[in-house]
Amino acid sequence: MPTDPEKQPRPATNVPPPTRPSNSALTFPEGGLSGWLTVFGSALILFSTFGVSLSFGVLEDYYTRNFLNHSSASDVSWIGSMQLFLDFSIGLPAGKLFDDGHYRMLMTSGTAIFIFSFFMLSVCEPNRYYQVFLSQGVGMGIGMGLLFVPAVSLPSHYFRAKRSLVMGMAFAGSSLGGVVFPIVLNHLINGPVGFAWGIRTVAFITATLLVIGNLLTKPRLPTKKERSPEDNAVWRLILKDFPYWLSVGGACLILWGLFFPYFYLQLYAVLHGVDNGVAFYTITVLNAATIFGRTIPTFLADKFGALNVAIPMTTVSGGLVFAMLNLTTIPSLFAFAAFYGFFSGAFMSLLTAIMSSFAFSVNEIGLRIGIAMFILSLPLLTGAPITGALLHPPAYTWWRGVTFSGVVQLSGVSLLVLSRAMVSRRKGTWRL
Repeated sequence: MPTDPEKQPRPATNVPPPTRPSNSALTFPEGGLSGWLTVFGSALILFSTFGVSLSFGVLEDYYTRNFLNHSSASDVSWIGSMQLFLDFSIGLPAGKLFDDGHYRMLMTSGTAIFIFSFFMLSVCEPNRYYQVFLSQGVGMGIGMGLLFVPAVSLPSHYFRAKRSLVMGMAFAGSSLGGVVFPIVLNHLINGPVGFAWGIRTVAFITATLLVIGNLLTKPRLPTKKERSPEDNAVWRLILKDFPYWLSVGGACLILWGLFFPYFYLQLYAVLHGVDNGVAFYTITVLNAATIFGRTIPTFLADKFGALNVAIPMTTVSGGLVFAMLNLTTIPSLFAFAAFYGFFSGAFMSLLTAIMSSFAFSVNEIGLRIGIAMFILSLPLLTGAPITGALLHPPAYTWWRGVTFSGVVQLSGVSLLVLSRAMVSRRKGTWRL
């Protein structure tokens, strides 16, 4: 069943309903040249930003064993966690500005900050932790934060019946980036090119693609000045939406443990005697599988509902984490990477569809996604460092990190189940 905020019944409340957009705003072209170019452009933006962040497992391994070898694995993981934290936390102001019609300003500033910070990473010196943290963790994180919510939300302005699918297609761009960039980074920074020019090469690639993505995407709906005042009513309506907050809480728990294999699988493989030339491809396989995990489930979500698809997929990913304790052969390592990438990738692509499904108007989709992203930034900030500390290097007690990751994911699923039950009663349908 398509995610359709306009058709969702309003709950009983004393809050006046938000002013509905104009009829032109409610007419969805369901594609067209501008619509599909916007989807492609959004995919390029996420390919160049979130796709790079999904490659952090490569840098976690390289930093821990070489470039920042005076720092612990937990310390190094704070760099990737800070990047994800800012990517999601800035989603709140970015989502509000996007809903108000400031898309182009967000794109321009986010692109400039991300590219500048990426090039600054290439001039960092070995074992200067603060330099890497500021350029990659803070600078690139801020740039990603300004780009992420607008890029993943804009396709929803062109589609209603296929909204989950196109949002998933845009998000799949990050998965493709997670396939390409680990291979490129591994061969460049671990080869004759070295760290500095390896990073610069990738920075040039992302700069080119971000400019193209900016040119292809085009906002469609009226700006805030062209709409009737509705902000106070929308905020109060969201704050009273208890099932929405249950889903946000469940997503927090899931994301607290979801990225453990993304950060540590390559390091796990290397420390378990897998040849570097083989271990380097574990992150690539993991991210390659997320391409299918971010497209197939979103196609099903338009027919059966985002929550109905996300709950079983995430249950499987939470259970799969425990398989890391028995990865004793190369085939089992790559099989785990493929399956975990598919099932965990589904939740990431369905996350925005789940949050937007609670919206009563298309003009509040960016705000709802932004609020959720802001709150979800906290578990993303702390998840990898907690698991890194639980591993207790140099001993690397893997069962501790694995257990934490699996338990919090499954706990988050239970909150999604409760949220689904409440919304099902409210809407009178099982397709959620």
